[in-house]
Amino acid sequence: MRTRSALVVSICVLAGLTSCRSENQSASSTSVAATTTAPAAGNSQPAGTTASSPPSASVAGSFGSLKDVCGPGSPTASPTQGVTASEIDVSTFTDEGFTKTSEMPDTAAVFTAWCNAAGGINGRKIVSHTRDARLTEDRQRMIEACKSDFAVVGGGAAFDQAGVKDRLTCLMPEIPAQVVSVANAGSDLQVLAAGKTPGYNTYEGYFGWLINEQYPDSKSAVGIISGDTAVTKDIGGVDQKLFEALGGTVTYNDLYPATGVTDWTPYAQAIKDGGVKGLVYLGDYRNLAKLEQSLTDIGYTLDWIDANSNAYNPEFITLGGANLAHQTNYADLGVYPIEVAAQNPATQSLIDLFKQYKPGATITLPAINAFSSWLLFAVSARDCGDQLTRRCLYDNATKTVAGLDGGGLTTPADTTDSNGKPRVCWAAVQATPTGWTVPDFKATDGFFRCTTYTIPSAPNGKPKTLADYGKTLDDVK
Repeated sequence: MRTRSALVVSICVLAGLTSCRSENQSASSTSVAATTTAPAAGNSQPAGTTASSPPSASVAGSFGSLKDVCGPGSPTASPTQGVTASEIDVSTFTDEGFTKTSEMPDTAAVFTAWCNAAGGINGRKIVSHTRDARLTEDRQRMIEACKSDFAVVGGGAAFDQAGVKDRLTCLMPEIPAQVVSVANAGSDLQVLAAGKTPGYNTYEGYFGWLINEQYPDSKSAVGIISGDTAVTKDIGGVDQKLFEALGGTVTYNDLYPATGVTDWTPYAQAIKDGGVKGLVYLGDYRNLAKLEQSLTDIGYTLDWIDANSNAYNPEFITLGGANLAHQTNYADLGVYPIEVAAQNPATQSLIDLFKQYKPGATITLPAINAFSSWLLFAVSARDCGDQLTRRCLYDNATKTVAGLDGGGLTTPADTTDSNGKPRVCWAAVQATPTGWTVPDFKATDGFFRCTTYTIPSAPNGKPKTLADYGKTLDDVK
């Protein structure tokens, strides 16, 4: 799973801005083109997929290339908070009460049902407690988690900085689906299934492909338009520095009200007047669809638009409609696209599991990332045996994450070359009036393209550490 900037798939849900790309790759509240349906007689398949051989995920507890993720056992110990001889209590964070999207709890329900049916973690059943931060209550939910649970797994919240102090003070490990704030992303006791690329901008490969290979004429006229929030403005600034380091020139950089505007024509006209050829859009994809309608209405077509991974969903295709034949939209992913699931057993297995355990739920990009996080948690906990402690989980997860690919769901976790530079893999998708497709982005490693990154990126701030709160790793039991 590819990360952005030094972090993971990142989401923010701010005021009227339902989602925005952060310099950490992630997406929230974005649904991929596969909605599961209730099982019917025979081998029914979700729309857009084809019949396949029996899934690699089964009650045997294996998923894709990961074998024996879950299975039976005879545990006897209750070695730490949240772990008994029969259960493991964990927290899954979400902003469902605000966003009205349930991708994190849905994925937790699917994974735990499948894993528990296979025997659990060495015989211990997983119990996931949904912690709904409702956008503004992250700290309250973290305080609740600290009172009873073993770890935080497979979730994320927009204002996750609020709970970092409490999580580190209570020595709670975290394997999240996504992280957002500088204070939280890469903080101590946190292991990202995507790995980390500290100090480097991990859009280097994707944006470099756009302006230096796919559309070289656009590199002298790149535009950035961002929702007027602190987070998106910061991202826009980082992106501008990246384009300049790639040899590009940003000739247009503008803000729009985070809640959107009634008339996008002035923004479209400014883009046209500036001769912008490639546009990075930061904000809610619904507003992007309106902006693109205005661009088409005034007769202006860009070479490319980075719609970002938040737009990777069926709704954007519907909203964009015929405009997607005039404006070329791309998104950068760190997962195997749902649209070609029939070519990838792990992705097809995920669809089958959702169909079995959560019929009717939509498989989202955050859900895929969340499932990968659950897999990392399970194999790390499994290898602790009967003495499942927080320190053992954290140590195992830290060792396991290198090269992890969610059993085939995601790009391999970040690794480094012989000089210690991060080697990050990515994929691109393109929006068309009939759906998302996969363009030729010159893959190098199977389906994905892997690039050694060289361009530094300095975040505004730094993640929190145990030492910030008078703790050390030796305190974790």
